[in-house]
Amino acid sequence: MLLVENWMNPKVVTVDADDSMLDATKLMKEQGIRRLPVLEKGKLVGIVTDRDLKRASPSDATTLEAHEILYLIANIKVREIMSRNPITVPYNYTVEEAAEILLQAKISGMPVVDKDGRVIGMITQTDLFKVFISLTGVGKRGIQFAFLLEDRAGSIKEVADVIRAHGGRMASILSSYEKAPEGHRYVYIRMYGVHREKMPQLKEDLKKKGKMLYIVDSRENTREIFNR
Repeated sequence: MLLVENWMNPKVVTVDADDSMLDATKLMKEQGIRRLPVLEKGKLVGIVTDRDLKRASPSDATTLEAHEILYLIANIKVREIMSRNPITVPYNYTVEEAAEILLQAKISGMPVVDKDGRVIGMITQTDLFKVFISLTGVGKRGIQFAFLLEDRAGSIKEVADVIRAHGGRMASILSSYEKAPEGHRYVYIRMYGVHREKMPQLKEDLKKKGKMLYIVDSRENTREIFNR
């Protein structure tokens, strides 16, 4: 399932709008996180990040004594430094939609809300990296082939059939039209299970089905780049 609710972190650490900046700082350090949803009477009203805290902290050039700095940050309320109207993502959005929101907003994480607007999780760039790793099948190591194929029915199947004929098993098949010449698309297949002695013939057979761009063998950490 590629919905946000399946990849978010359901452990939500929040801070109250009337808590102090010192409270928020301690909480982030204790939990090892970089952002906190801000609640007021249980309702999401903002978000405070480690960047907000650094920006509101006295600079190294301050003439204040340590106890004066501590007093200052203990009396600044979170509501004074938080970002209001935070960007959120519904739990039933896809991870692609979440990634698009993060990219467009130029942020690294956001709260996940349910149908009633309540915060039920957080999703970050790190979570989306995990999705990417899962989809590509890189965890199975194996070998990734990259092709430029004609954009026609059956073109991917033809390549996949060659791999299967040599005993290969598919870990992932991804394709994209981004930057591809008209009438073509890029296809990336990660497979495993082919015996070493069969690899030379497999490569020759695959080249007959489409333009091969590269081969990355994660088992041996070798790579062949073609037509550069």
